[in-house]
Formats: sequence, structure tokens, C-alpha cells
Amino acid sequence: MDRLDVIDICNRMAWHADQREWDALAGVFADKAVLDYTSLNGGAPVTLTPSEIVEGWRTGLGAYAATQHLLGNHLVAVDGDGAVCTATFQATHRKADDSLWTLGGTYRFTLARTGGGWRITGVVMTTVWSDGER
Repeated sequence: MDRLDVIDICNRMAWHADQREWDALAGVFADKAVLDYTSLNGGAPVTLTPSEIVEGWRTGLGAYAATQHLLGNHLVAVDGDGAVCTATFQATHRKADDSLWTLGGTYRFTLARTGGGWRITGVVMTTVWSDGER
């Protein structure tokens, strides 16, 4: 069951972001999470609270007319109260002018088992390809 629960919480991150379900999105993260989007944005990984993550994503993703993040090929390794889930992704972003920016690559999630179930403690997004203008 752990494997399925880990996959579920990772999928929920993408689902809640795309559906703009911000309160539910905050619930997939641990009290602090390390986000590493350096392959896309440069810079350095950041450690944020769930509310900080949601505020940033609400601003960034909310600028698009719609988004769709698809995850697949989940590989899960559970070790006691910790887990790692690696998945491929394709993310499509529709702009107000109906043009698309699409990218693909991999996510590497780290997770911890909490009293409320599995929560994401880290996300490393590695961009492999993109199409369209950001």
C-alpha cells in the first residue's frame, strides 16, 4: 500500500495545481519542502513552507489560462518512513492568446511518512525538452 499512497500524493500535487485547488495543494507538502527547479530557472534550490509554495504557484501558474501536468512511469522506493518517487512528466501551459508552452522531463520526489500520511519533502524537476515560448 505504501507504493500506491506515495504515487497518489505525487499525482495530487499535479492535480491540485492544475485545478487551482490551492488549499488541497498545500496539504501534499510537509512543513518544509525543498524545491529544485534549477534546470528550468537556474539559481539554487529553495526550502519553503506549504503556504509559500502555494503562493508562488498561484502567481506563476495562475498567469496561464490553463495548465495540465501529467505524471507517469512512477518508480517508487520505500525505506521505513521515507520514500523516493521518480516519475516522468509532461506539462502543458495554455496562455491567454491560446498559444502553448509544453515541456517534459522527470520529477524526483522525496517523501516522509507523517501522522497524516505521506507528505512531499522535496521536488527536483529536471527539464529534458520544451516547445513553445514560456
